[in-house]
Amino acid sequence: MTTLTGVDEIELTVVTDHDAVVPARRDGDRLLVAAEHLATATGWERKPEGFCRSDECVPVRGDVEPLVDLAEMAAAIRRPYAAEPAAGVAVLGLAPDDVRTGLAGGEAPDFTLPTLDGDHVSLHDSDGQKRLLVTFASWCGCRYDLPSWRAEEEALRDRGFSVVAVALDEDPEAVRPFADAAPGLTVLLDREHEVAERYGMVNVPTVVWIDEDGRIVRSNDAQFSDDQFVEFHGKASGPHLEALRRWVLDDEGPDADADADATEALTPSGDVALARVERRLAVHLQRLGLDEAAERHFARAVELAPLDFPVRRGSMPLRGQDPFGDEFFELYAEWEAIGRPYYDR
Repeated sequence: MTTLTGVDEIELTVVTDHDAVVPARRDGDRLLVAAEHLATATGWERKPEGFCRSDECVPVRGDVEPLVDLAEMAAAIRRPYAAEPAAGVAVLGLAPDDVRTGLAGGEAPDFTLPTLDGDHVSLHDSDGQKRLLVTFASWCGCRYDLPSWRAEEEALRDRGFSVVAVALDEDPEAVRPFADAAPGLTVLLDREHEVAERYGMVNVPTVVWIDEDGRIVRSNDAQFSDDQFVEFHGKASGPHLEALRRWVLDDEGPDADADADATEALTPSGDVALARVERRLAVHLQRLGLDEAAERHFARAVELAPLDFPVRRGSMPLRGQDPFGDEFFELYAEWEAIGRPYYDR
């Protein structure tokens, strides 16, 4: 690292839907990227008409400067942004409008994630089948649902049905014992919580029905595949499983009005969108061994979205907290006090 007149030349990691490392300058808390490297870093370009990506342009006044301040750019394009300048890491996330646009029209946002063994699977690899997308986690009692979801898949496989289970976890080995209990089930690892972010998920387990053409038939709902913890969460598995079987066997979908306002209901607030970015930054810092800096950003994420389970409960094992202990029951009490909301249906 070379210091020139108070400005450090650094290698900057920019996290978007991928990680990019580009040369940059750090001026105090400002992270400056040369315009020529901006597309590599963020997917956006600085043009005379503004910041542009594909056919989208956000007008920006002023001449094109050789260096772009990432925080100022994020504000201009209205994307949530968090950074740890001293560590050379910045995260640019999905804005609420990005989530709304991604869900508009009913098409299921695609994603590609690794299995626990490192192979990669995309949602649309299984187009042509009815699918149940299930998010779960090793830090949730829903980890025990996998064998029952696998049994449901087996019972309906000949009718063109499959289950895609996505673990919102950092460590594949934390997930493996529960995946091994359901041999044959497709289990993917979402370290970045990409699926939760794109689908507007605030709890686990969350299920989504997706048809043969990749369209959402029934949007986010917290459902279980058996009743081993029903006294705790209060949601019996029977009604949902019966409805699921009617959909697969008889094409009987949910009430046509059930998801009428789903896109708006699943669009995150600005605070929740920023919380997700802060969480992603914290995880990246922790991977670098910067635990003190990571903890600041974990705490900020929880402050912004205290009732978002992937943000708050999902960070507990990474922060040395017990996701089944006192910290969880504090969260549960807060959630229960406002009526135990899952999703509006």
